[in-house]
Order: sequence, then structure tokens, then C-alpha cells
Amino acid sequence: MLSFSFSFPATVWALDGFGPWTSTGLRGVLAALVAGTCLVAGRVPVPGRRHWPGLLVVAGGCVIGFPLLTTLALRTSSTAHSAVVIGLLPLATAIASVARNGERPSRPFWYGAVAGAAAVIGFTLEQSHGRPTVADLYLFGALLVCSAGYAEGGRLARHMPGWQVIAWGVVAALPATAVVTALALPSEPVHLTGRAVAGMLYVAVVSQFCGFVVWYRGMAAIGVARASQLQLAQPLATLLWSVLLMGEHPSPVTPFTALAVLLAITVTQRARA
Repeated sequence: MLSFSFSFPATVWALDGFGPWTSTGLRGVLAALVAGTCLVAGRVPVPGRRHWPGLLVVAGGCVIGFPLLTTLALRTSSTAHSAVVIGLLPLATAIASVARNGERPSRPFWYGAVAGAAAVIGFTLEQSHGRPTVADLYLFGALLVCSAGYAEGGRLARHMPGWQVIAWGVVAALPATAVVTALALPSEPVHLTGRAVAGMLYVAVVSQFCGFVVWYRGMAAIGVARASQLQLAQPLATLLWSVLLMGEHPSPVTPFTALAVLLAITVTQRARA
């Protein structure tokens, strides 16, 4: 969760020097180079045929869909606003896990999860004066595809180490991310500033690979639904980064929404699995 909390600020930094399509493609290519090196060094065998449909869902949702849609959203939306909207991701992940993995959380769990999601929806409508913006639509699309990737990755992590799940996911996405990078680089200007390079390296190495290593391992250990609710704390951390490093001034309502989300986490973690 802490690794992912800096993803939005790092993406904004990357957009200082790279276009949205270049940023999405390049982070996937760099992550695949790191992951591929780890797979080769560890002499990891290619997964069996039965695992590849799930790995392709991870690739499509977490390596291509979520990075692209959030990057497009961050061109016009602040990191603070985007972080709170993505606070709906835990509920979406829990629902996806119930549908795909057969988990059955208790009623108190659902009360907490829905309450946290309601706080996020209320915040979004208040910020957009009752109607979602184009950036919000990008973000809602991002959380849908990412929740599928989270649920599928958590399921696969029961059959193989978590780091191998995301490693094969980014490698599987390499043909698509390489094509996107090759097509976007000539048409989108590149300005190699220190912030842009630092942001790109962070989203490629940490957000796209290293963060998922521990995330999928945790999901396999305590269950996808319960683990997903810990990510409700991510908006709090991202809000802190946006104030300290981005110089943003969140809405007065933002801290109250974040606190409501934090209370929802407490309920979900204390609920019976």
C-alpha cells in the first residue's frame, strides 16, 4: 500500500517529461526488463497453460489498463482528488474476488467496505458538483480493470510466488507496451528532466513490479477481500505526498473523507473473514 501510495505523484512527475501514452508504454517496458532479469536469474520455468488466462488478466488490468487510464486522468485531475476516487478500488476488488475466487466475507466486512465506498462517491460528487468529470470516468474505468487484475493475481499467488505472478504479468504485456512506446515516442515530445526521470523509474520499478511482489504475497496470505481493504489507507498516504511534495491544496472536505475511509478499514479488518 505504501509503495502504491506514491504512484500518482510519481506519475505526475513522469508527465513533466513524457506524454501519457509514452509514459504508460515505457513504464511497462522497463518493468518487463527488471522482471525478465529476475525470472532468468532465478531460472523460473514458464507457467503451465492453465495459469496463462489469469496472467493475461493481470497484464491487461494492472500493467496496461490501470496505468494508462490513471495517467490520462492525472493530466487534468489533481493527485489528491484522484487518490480519493481510487479509494473505491478495495470494494471493487472484494466484489471481483467473491465472484472469481468464491470468498465469502461476513456482513460487518461488507458494511465497512460499502461505507468507505460511499464516502468516496460522496466526495467525488461534491468535487464535481453532482456530475463526474472526464477524469473521474477514466478513474472509474481504471479501478474496474485493476480490481480484476488484483483478484486474479491474488488467486494465482496461491499457486506460485507472488513475485512470479507480477513478473510474468509484465512480461506477458511486453509486446503491447513495446508497440505503444514505439508508436508514442515519435508523436509525443520528450523532455528529460530530473523529476520526469525519477517519476518514470519509480512507476516502472516500484509501482509496476516491486510493490506487487509484496501485495500479491499478502493477498495470498490473508485473502484477497480482506487484503484489498487495507488499500483504503492509500488515499491518506497519497494526500500526504501531494501536500508535502506536490504543493497541492486539497479541498477542506478531503481530510474528513479520508478519515471516514480509515474508519471503514478498521471495520473490515476486525470483521470475521
